[in-house]
Amino acid sequence: MRLRSPYDREIIKLAVPALGALAAEPLYLLADTAMVGHLGTEELAALAIAATLLAGAFTLFNFLTYGTTAQVARLSGAAEHAQAGRLAAQALWLASGIGVVLTAAIAALAVPLVELMGGDGRVGELAVTYLRIGSLGLPFALIALAGQGFLRGVADLRTPLIIVVAANAANVALNVLFIYGFGWGLAGSAWATVVAQLGMGAAFVAVLLRHPADSRRPSLAAMRPLARIGGQIFVRTASLYASFVVASAVLARVGDASLGAHQIAFQLFVFLALVLDAIAIAGQVIVGRSLGAGDSEEAYRAALRMIEWAVVAGALFGAIMLALIDVVPHAFTDDPDVVERAQEIWVLFALMQPANGAVFALDGILIGAGDTRFLMWGMLFATFGVFVPVTVASLAFDWGIVGVWCGLVGLIAARLATCGWRFAGRRWVVTGATTRVPA
Repeated sequence: MRLRSPYDREIIKLAVPALGALAAEPLYLLADTAMVGHLGTEELAALAIAATLLAGAFTLFNFLTYGTTAQVARLSGAAEHAQAGRLAAQALWLASGIGVVLTAAIAALAVPLVELMGGDGRVGELAVTYLRIGSLGLPFALIALAGQGFLRGVADLRTPLIIVVAANAANVALNVLFIYGFGWGLAGSAWATVVAQLGMGAAFVAVLLRHPADSRRPSLAAMRPLARIGGQIFVRTASLYASFVVASAVLARVGDASLGAHQIAFQLFVFLALVLDAIAIAGQVIVGRSLGAGDSEEAYRAALRMIEWAVVAGALFGAIMLALIDVVPHAFTDDPDVVERAQEIWVLFALMQPANGAVFALDGILIGAGDTRFLMWGMLFATFGVFVPVTVASLAFDWGIVGVWCGLVGLIAARLATCGWRFAGRRWVVTGATTRVPA
């Protein structure tokens, strides 16, 4: 796609460092997995259980980033820089409070949580140890989420990239030192992550303290808008997360080959979503800033361009995946049954990518506009009104993995229809530094 729009250069300027920061986490998790994997199968299984629980908690609270970005971008567009700094401080207080409560809850419930995930014996003991140590880093990780949200809102995506990459590099180095140098085993990996997260959180706090603010004292009134938007994004994210859990639960009852094929396609789905999410982040920043500055037409035109970018990126991904239908599944498994199941859904997986791109872009645009209440209800409808019924029916009527992925296609289609309708109606185009989008 040719760079012919006045928004193209800024979209690239924002999306590229956002992509780098987004990609850093799965890369360092991959490095952690590789190092722990050399300790033994039990340690690797324990890491899988504990990391899944910690990552789930981390993902559910990503509203600390997205909600902060949307509001700070509006304030930045309205030149209310001191208020933006005050909001950043409230986001840090909120993140700290949630992080402390979350740490206490996970540490106290570590044993039943691991048992719920199927961990028992030595694997269960190791998973509990990792979970309790790893939970200590959650307050700092959530502070980092809030810090990223503020810096994205002021269109500074380079600083978060530097901090996140440095923290992940430190995590890898500390893993080597603690696991192999000190001989701490799996616990060493957990402590390495905690120390890296502590440094990352401290770095974001230091950067944010350099920005002007009319007050940094905790204020429940000032936190209320963050909590409101955060709660709506939390429900939206939890609904999406629930759909992935339901898909895995259904396919576990269908058969190991179907579950394995789903894991391959789903992990590629998540990987491709990184690029699309980077474009969505650009959407949050530009739309929020434009609406804050009172320029509704610029917000709309920039949003249209971002949708174009995302659809083209999705179409490119889909075409590549379609062309590699006989190659990619074999790169993940040698089991012919898993390959066969993967190829059954590969066309669905590939052809849904352009629509997926549009949905990611619309998501970012509406979050940037503060239209999170609509996104919450739209996701609830797509998950429980479309996806879950189709997926449960696929188990009842023996539709197998194809039925489950038809449910995923239905989820994306429902989100595209609802978000596209909302975008076209322009009810999200509400200008001002702080505002509520009408229902």
